[in-house]
Amino acid sequence: MAELSDQLVTVAILAYLIAMISHAVEYALGNARAVSVAAPARELVGAGVGAPGDTEAAPAAASTDDVRKARTARRAELAGRIAAWVTVVAAAIHLGAVVTRGIAAERMPWGNMYEFVLTVTWIGTAAWLAVLAKRPSLRRLGLFLSLVMVLLLAFAELKLYVEVVPLMPALQSYWFIVHVSTIIFASGIFLLGIVPAVTFLMRNGYEQGRRSFPYTLARRLPAAAGLERLTFTLHAFSFPIFTFAVIAGAIWAEAAWGRAWGWDPKETWAFISWVVYAGYLHARATPSVKRNVATWIAVLGFLTVLMNLFGVNFFFTGLHSYAGVE
Repeated sequence: MAELSDQLVTVAILAYLIAMISHAVEYALGNARAVSVAAPARELVGAGVGAPGDTEAAPAAASTDDVRKARTARRAELAGRIAAWVTVVAAAIHLGAVVTRGIAAERMPWGNMYEFVLTVTWIGTAAWLAVLAKRPSLRRLGLFLSLVMVLLLAFAELKLYVEVVPLMPALQSYWFIVHVSTIIFASGIFLLGIVPAVTFLMRNGYEQGRRSFPYTLARRLPAAAGLERLTFTLHAFSFPIFTFAVIAGAIWAEAAWGRAWGWDPKETWAFISWVVYAGYLHARATPSVKRNVATWIAVLGFLTVLMNLFGVNFFFTGLHSYAGVE
């Protein structure tokens, strides 16, 4: 089962890559829309007033251009639909990798950093598909989401992979499921939330007239207002779950180590993330704070999550040193 899980992860990466390429094709084809190509009515031309060819040339050229735009629009739509369905397939394969990993380990597949990233990225993809089903107009965000998935899964495969091992004694508790599952779920939603946050900042700058890189990348993205609302919705949904996860971790620490809080590196960075995300929600609810300023706080919050996930595991040691990597 462990070998099957490894193979499924590789296939999932390839599927996300195909989805990313399909999204890129849709994105590159632009905003072409089908235009009516009905032949224009012929006009009667009086004797001696121009040549018959002159009156037909302009409508014929316009009709050819409309046909080209309609063809481009159909190709863009097809590429987008292919990307969405390939993402569904990739998510199913990804889930299979997580499940088979758990079966091989005979436990929940969250015992080390590799398994954590594997599960968090699946949560992010599943949440994206739920958003896409409700708001198909946001499909072009899939380009950025699939890029994130390819990078994170490839990094996990190349740098974080460890063989299946039993759960270490310190983690053998029902609080392992309660605490880690909620941390994973909240982190997966935060992972998805960073996509509309960053694209909002680019699109907002583009709508304000900025035409330098990276704002030009946002020319074909949905309107900034919609991206900002999605950013807020995802963070408002995830923050209470993250809060519960931190509290559950403190309760578990009290039972396991005899203290609820000891400023262990992971505890410290979890608290920093909580403060930053609370600051984002407060700023978002404050009318005097501009939306782009509040969104930058959300981006900072995700950077603290990455620091807690990667930085703490690689550069610090503490009671939470269960990453499985050197």
